[in-house]
Amino acid sequence: MADSREHTYTGTRGALTAREWPHPAPRYLAVLVHGYGEHAGRYEHVADLLVRHGAAVYAVDHMGHGKSAGERVLIHDFDEVVTDVHRLEEHARAAHPWVPVVVIGHSMGGLIAARYAQRYGADLAGLVLSGPVIGAWDVIGVLLAMDELPDIPIEPATLSRDPSVGAAYTADPLVWHGPFKRATLEAFARALAQIAEGGSLGSLPTLWIHGEDDQLVPLSGSRGGVEAIKGDDLTERIYPGARHEVFNETNKDEILAGVTAFVDRILA
Repeated sequence: MADSREHTYTGTRGALTAREWPHPAPRYLAVLVHGYGEHAGRYEHVADLLVRHGAAVYAVDHMGHGKSAGERVLIHDFDEVVTDVHRLEEHARAAHPWVPVVVIGHSMGGLIAARYAQRYGADLAGLVLSGPVIGAWDVIGVLLAMDELPDIPIEPATLSRDPSVGAAYTADPLVWHGPFKRATLEAFARALAQIAEGGSLGSLPTLWIHGEDDQLVPLSGSRGGVEAIKGDDLTERIYPGARHEVFNETNKDEILAGVTAFVDRILA
């Protein structure tokens, strides 16, 4: 695995822990944006591949996630998370001026990355959305209608066809295994509406990848969200049989090769 290092910086609501996988002379900078309840450390294998592909890779544990400060999984406003990620990008750009930047967001990170592209897309070379929470996500309305939120953790088997992925997820002490927070669900609802109203991504090259058998963030719900924001350069890759975490799927090598091929095209 590629070497990595951690540092902390001040986010919109407290201290954040960021991770860097350096490259001595990167062709591009990759900013990884993780999903709900998890942390940047779950993307070691993705970062390793991207470093070998020529990237310097950066990621941050969002507020209330992983090693960062804050009440667990509590997010009041996703635009604050976007701002936190942008501060990390500024750090990356300061270390590597004039190097193109690609943002890669998974699940909730796809929501953050989509909003990021609406705010800062003019400075990006490309955008990758993996199983993004965008468009319609019915679970939000169902949960918000309840008087008391159920303490039901994510079913590990829905993550990947590889059972070792679910086992590692369950055993990971930095992963949140408790219930949603109502304020976070309300922030999700506002962010989905904000993205839908935020307009097209214009000429920003965008790759949308999704597992056909994604039961956590169903393909049908995300499709409407992608259609609402897509610009002039959208590549779609739907993987038969794949579940939610496509970067951890049994055919992850094929899927990650698709990501690097997309990056090669936009850099060319």
